[in-house]
Amino acid sequence: MDNSASARPRVGHIQFLNCLPLYWGLARTGTLLDLDLTKDTPEKLSERLIRGDLDIGPVTLVEFLRNAEDLVALPDIAVGCDGPVMSCVIVSQLPLDKLDGARVALGSTSRTSVRLAQLLLAERYGVTPDYYTCPPDLSLMMQEADAAVLIGDAALRASLHDAPRLGLEVHDLGAMWKEWTGLPFVFAVWAVRRDYLAREPHIVRQVHEAFLASRDVSLDEVGKVAEQAARWEAFDAELLERYFTTLDFRFGPEQLAGVTEFARRTGATTGFPANVRVELLRR
Repeated sequence: MDNSASARPRVGHIQFLNCLPLYWGLARTGTLLDLDLTKDTPEKLSERLIRGDLDIGPVTLVEFLRNAEDLVALPDIAVGCDGPVMSCVIVSQLPLDKLDGARVALGSTSRTSVRLAQLLLAERYGVTPDYYTCPPDLSLMMQEADAAVLIGDAALRASLHDAPRLGLEVHDLGAMWKEWTGLPFVFAVWAVRRDYLAREPHIVRQVHEAFLASRDVSLDEVGKVAEQAARWEAFDAELLERYFTTLDFRFGPEQLAGVTEFARRTGATTGFPANVRVELLRR
């Protein structure tokens, strides 16, 4: 990538394991030095992209749909699932259909996962819990709550280590959505600000191709990615490889259908039109 005529593109980087395969290959392909990377949570990166502090980056699905007029989605790259996701869960002391009026802690840093959990509990299980927000520490959450919504690395730790130890039920949001609708679910898309795309279309396409190449290299060498991640994570390489290959990093027609269905079901209560138009970067 040659950015000699322009400043390096400001690109967001989610600090969760679920995005590691999208970034791991950047060093292998030599692209990493061409990007001005900012690491943060999904929610904060979304805010920075929408404010204009970033040019390109991941944005949670809810925030993308709320700001679709200012953003263009990059095709064939996202963080989602087509069934279980492992890292977006409801952990509960009670069966889900018994949570009406119960205290449910939202420890999520992603508005999309929170909205999905609320949608599933309301429409699939017919319950309206008493929601409140708190830090994503399962042991502390369950001192005051009957259930908790967790995402990312905190969800992996909770569902694999803490919930079994505490005798709690774990419900996978991706599996619940798939069983309910038959569709994949997309938690975050990669998008570019429309004004930046107008100024730097060539760089945007280079960044897009770099991320696609990074993802492909990472998935081709997923065992190596998992081995390296296991050195600093509380999960072994075998589990991480299973996790990385469970995730769906595509954003094609099936994923777009899942986005359309989510928007149809939630738009009226979440701040975007139910028929919101998702524009994709032309390849």
